[in-house]
Amino acid sequence: MKSIERFRILVMGRANAGKTTILQRVCNTVDKPEIFDGNGKKIDNAVVQGTLGRGYHNIEHELVFQSNPGYVFHDSSGFEAGSTQQFDNMKKFVIGRATTNSLENRIHAIWYCIPMTDYERTVTAAEQKFFNECDTGHVPVVVLLTKVDFFHLVAIEELLDEGLEMEEAKRGAIARASQLLEKWQVHIKHILDQCKFPPKFYLPLTKMHEEGTDCAALIQCTASALNEEGLERLLISTQQSSIALCIKFAMR
Repeated sequence: MKSIERFRILVMGRANAGKTTILQRVCNTVDKPEIFDGNGKKIDNAVVQGTLGRGYHNIEHELVFQSNPGYVFHDSSGFEAGSTQQFDNMKKFVIGRATTNSLENRIHAIWYCIPMTDYERTVTAAEQKFFNECDTGHVPVVVLLTKVDFFHLVAIEELLDEGLEMEEAKRGAIARASQLLEKWQVHIKHILDQCKFPPKFYLPLTKMHEEGTDCAALIQCTASALNEEGLERLLISTQQSSIALCIKFAMR
């Protein structure tokens, strides 16, 4: 495979799925990304923040964190509202970037974020539309279950409703939260695995709101989903948080 220097990821999901926070944890920063247009020209941050505030994302724009410029991210605006144009724009981008002859401009992986704060509507028509109609070819899609920590609060409420005292509920919350996560992860997998183009892996993410959270599991999962050894090496070398992960892949 021709040498390329940056690993390119498309991040998808509905609004408030915690996408930006995940990217900050992966790049080990609290800063906002710099944003560039499709020609590599930096876009004024005030303009960007104004459009983001209105829920607008240009999928062609490149998001780069100075703490780790080896990653290039693209952010797809949520299309849960049923906008045909938004979906068609996203689909055109995915298919075009998955099949382009330019290795540097290809997307190498897709992270599809589903927030567990909406656990009672985890799989909406938007998710089913994407996984039934969008053929990503050799580009793997990893479903990220975000904001999993929310289940801890749900667990405490359930246990209190069952008649436990607060201290008892807190002690039992970890086990109950784990059961809730397993239940909804099975539910999501059952539905999406029946789609025409199902995701390759499912990964729950915890503590993404905490600075310094280890993202080795996310990087390892993504690397395992890739079909090319050269891309695996690029991803592992790009991540800077886990020496153990670098050693693990070097010994394979």
